[in-house]
Amino acid sequence: MEAEEVINSHFSHVSAEVWERAEKIKLLITDVDGVLTDGGIIYDNDQMEYKKYNVKDGLIIHHLRRSRIMVGAITGRASKVVENRCEELRFDFHYHGVKDKLKKLHEILETMELELDQVAYIGDDLIDLPILHQVGLAVAPADAIHYIKPYVHLVSPFAGGQGVFRDTADLILHAKGNLIPLIQTFIEKNDE
Repeated sequence: MEAEEVINSHFSHVSAEVWERAEKIKLLITDVDGVLTDGGIIYDNDQMEYKKYNVKDGLIIHHLRRSRIMVGAITGRASKVVENRCEELRFDFHYHGVKDKLKKLHEILETMELELDQVAYIGDDLIDLPILHQVGLAVAPADAIHYIKPYVHLVSPFAGGQGVFRDTADLILHAKGNLIPLIQTFIEKNDE
């Protein structure tokens, strides 16, 4: 089966409206807990914090940036573990301990000279709702709080920490016509 067939089959649940919205995206912003992670926080006896991330989410960031799509995080919790991960992935920006995410988004958009319809946001809980309600493409993980889901354009089939970020990134890249060429590049590298 050809790559395009597989991708189109995977995204068969996506409406024409969502494809149009995804095509306009220039900035993908994500929440962290419940999106990049499964929402769990582990503390050891010394109060060291641990989180588990999905490596597939991280792999696609380089390719988003090569496609001129900026990547950022706005999270309600301040956590050194999260800061380290955002730095490792080379996010264009990341803000931690933000209680008014919409205000922060407007500050970001002013400096980047972008419009709300050029922004995709992935969120899963009440603190994300003001942003989800205004951006061009609002996405929730499959396990988002149930009353958040009616306010997004797309509910991913993937849960937080299980690939929702990657799925959204792939959708955006495919809407812009960049995913199939990316896959082809890796196939051609293998053929050499």
